[in-house]
Amino acid sequence: MPVRISATQKLVAAAALALAASLARAGDLHVSAAASLSNAFKEVAERYEAHYAGTRVLLNFGASGALLQQMARGAPVDVFASADTETMDMAAKQGLIAAGERRDFARNSLVVIVPRDSRITLKRLQDLGQPAVRKVAIGNPASVPVGRYTRHALDSAKLWTVVSPKAINTQNVRQSLDYVARGEVDAGFVYGSDAAVMPDRVKVAFDVPLDIAIRYPIARTTGGLDAPEARRFIDFVLSPAGQAVLAKYGFGKP
Repeated sequence: MPVRISATQKLVAAAALALAASLARAGDLHVSAAASLSNAFKEVAERYEAHYAGTRVLLNFGASGALLQQMARGAPVDVFASADTETMDMAAKQGLIAAGERRDFARNSLVVIVPRDSRITLKRLQDLGQPAVRKVAIGNPASVPVGRYTRHALDSAKLWTVVSPKAINTQNVRQSLDYVARGEVDAGFVYGSDAAVMPDRVKVAFDVPLDIAIRYPIARTTGGLDAPEARRFIDFVLSPAGQAVLAKYGFGKP
């Protein structure tokens, strides 16, 4: 005879599944962070987990704009760390971050790098116009903060029309770093902290002058399921221990 399942039994089963899902997630903190934070946040997460037993930090890195789109589509995120204030402003306008809880936690610089064995001499932005420079890695200004900073610097120097035809657009700053490290481009715009990741494969040609500060904001998301844990992680990033890790990887104080 077929076994009939009552409505009550179905409700109990559904509740059990929901509880199991909840328990499976308990202790997990989902953090979406700008690609330039990859090395630093991996160590921050390790230290956080060691300090708060039972917590697992799940990291997701990418271009800040791409991470914003993921959140808007419902991706599980408890904490969002962006490489620029503009992307965080957009997150706030869309109601994706908790009002009044946004905090700046680091600063960075913009530099032009070349392959370690490059023989091209670059000392200023104008030098990117020389014929020897054929390909320049630039983050896509539409979605990558380092690309927006790059365009701002080139626009200010009235060089965008000179350099943009040479641009190899990248999906995030680490892709720009990789292109330069592999010698696939002659130069690239990255953050100072990224240049320090591969000192044996790239070298800084010069610091790019900017009239705006590169600030990194962090915030708890409105879609997160564990607000206390998210706040505790943000506090840890801003604590002396968290700031020491960020400094180790080339980030400045907020």
